[in-house]
Amino acid sequence: ISFPGGRQDHPEEDLRETALREAEEEIGLPRGEVELVGALPPVGTFVTGYRVFPFVGMIQPGHAWIPQETEVAQVLEFSLRDLVAGHEMKRLVRKGVPIRTPTYTVDGHMVWGATARIVESLLERLSPLL
Repeated sequence: ISFPGGRQDHPEEDLRETALREAEEEIGLPRGEVELVGALPPVGTFVTGYRVFPFVGMIQPGHAWIPQETEVAQVLEFSLRDLVAGHEMKRLVRKGVPIRTPTYTVDGHMVWGATARIVESLLERLSPLL
């Protein structure tokens, strides 16, 4: 499970524009329907060594997702409350090394890795509102 994302392919794009472009390409979310409200601290990935620069945006409910077939199997929507309720610290093995990491399980779907660390960062910032 992951968020839409990708490389900054066009030199004239800033990271915000890259995030909006990737969301539009991967899940059919038109850029004009997203109100960007901020950014979260960069998150590293263990396997690829990438640095992910997450952005937070708001959209109207009820969007009809259009997944890009070669990149997205399914679009999942979880409420913030369900993510909070599904939080656990688990010991997982990555590249033969045990790691203790946050996970979020909702409706049988487990969010872990860099995606879980992004969710954790968002929930920490929103905790006074939840």
